Amino acid sequence: MKRNRSIPAATVVPVLVYPDVQEAVAWLGDAFGFVERVRIGENHRAQLKVGDGAVIVADVRHHRRPPREGEETHSVLVRVEDATSHCERARGHGARIAMEPTDFEYGERQYAAEDFAGHHWTFSETLDDVEPESWGGETITPA
Repeated sequence: MKRNRSIPAATVVPVLVYPDVQEAVAWLGDAFGFVERVRIGENHRAQLKVGDGAVIVADVRHHRRPPREGEETHSVLVRVEDATSHCERARGHGARIAMEPTDFEYGERQYAAEDFAGHHWTFSETLDDVEPESWGGETITPA
């Protein structure tokens, strides 16, 4: 891919809608450790980065709306170094923890959280390199 400093370098970039973009930027930074990299307009859009990943925060406009309470249409998975301390940071900033840090047979410790606007997040710490076949998965294309 060609480099373009005006768009995140990640291959897949979720765009999440929030009622207030700048509030979302501040909260996602404080609670989840995201860093703002580009701002578009006063309260229109912002590009955030975390590790080698990215997310775009967009305003409510036309057909774009944040999640409605009681609905889950998506979840964003973010890899972190330490799921337990990340969870405590998120909880301290008001994230609703839907699942406490839990170790899974596929070699990950994960927790699930809901942010202030209702977006669902899963944060995952790698504990071990595990072959998918050992827990019932199937490797289709070798990594």
